[in-house]
Amino acid sequence: MQRRTFLAGALGLGAFASLTACGLTGGASTAATGNNKTIKLIVTESAPTQEPTKIAQKILESQGWKVEAKYVTDIVQPNFAVANGEFDANYFQHAAYLEQFTTDKNLEVETAFYMYGSPAGVYSAKHKKIGDLPEGAKIAIPVDPSNNGRALALLQTAGLLKLTEGKNLIHLSQADILDNPRKFNFVEVDQQSLSKTLPDVDAGFLFVRLGAEIGLNPEDALLFEKEEDALPFINLVAAKPGFSATEKGKALEAAYHSDEVREWFEGYLNGALPTPWDRDPAADLKAWNV
Repeated sequence: MQRRTFLAGALGLGAFASLTACGLTGGASTAATGNNKTIKLIVTESAPTQEPTKIAQKILESQGWKVEAKYVTDIVQPNFAVANGEFDANYFQHAAYLEQFTTDKNLEVETAFYMYGSPAGVYSAKHKKIGDLPEGAKIAIPVDPSNNGRALALLQTAGLLKLTEGKNLIHLSQADILDNPRKFNFVEVDQQSLSKTLPDVDAGFLFVRLGAEIGLNPEDALLFEKEEDALPFINLVAAKPGFSATEKGKALEAAYHSDEVREWFEGYLNGALPTPWDRDPAADLKAWNV
């Protein structure tokens, strides 16, 4: 099974310096050795991660817990920070990213529980139908491995590409393109910048959240994922193995899965992000990680 390592460039020098100053690249296990009524979280600075965390924090604090939440823009160091015990859990990634990152980096971090689904599609500011894409069209796709092949697989469903057969979509890359009859030119872009680059390309692969933030709905997409194809891309809270069964883990899940948090998601971007809290992450992993 082919694996690709993550680009070191995904972490900018400024972000690296900031994280180092905060202790996120060190090895001190402060979460593991600290007050057992303190929950330490590392969360990315985006509405569907920050706002539910703030709601969960209020609920937990009303129950006697102390919650320390660190908000960052980096998507590389949070898994290291949990693996080395500096934080109890992180909230920023989907299941496919976690699976590939922890395999590539040999880390013991796993899904604690699901938070929200993140289906995606191919959008365009220049063309109305997928068939309108011209020969040599420039298409923006995510640079990170777990989402890169996801975009290519969606284009294959429309008959626009032929990819290596029998390969899990989370392991696909441009190296698996066997036939590109319309000579599409793929531009790999940081996932958070995809919506910004849309006006400069013929089409771009956007998560539903990024599309909604610039006024695009799933109905506007030239192509859109089916629910079963989006299972690896459900966003989650991750922690070290065994955390979910602890008092901290159970309290954290209950707060994040509260009615207040569900109501927030229902009101965010007209309910564009589903909350599949009744799904079993372990069962889903066995289903798609083949």
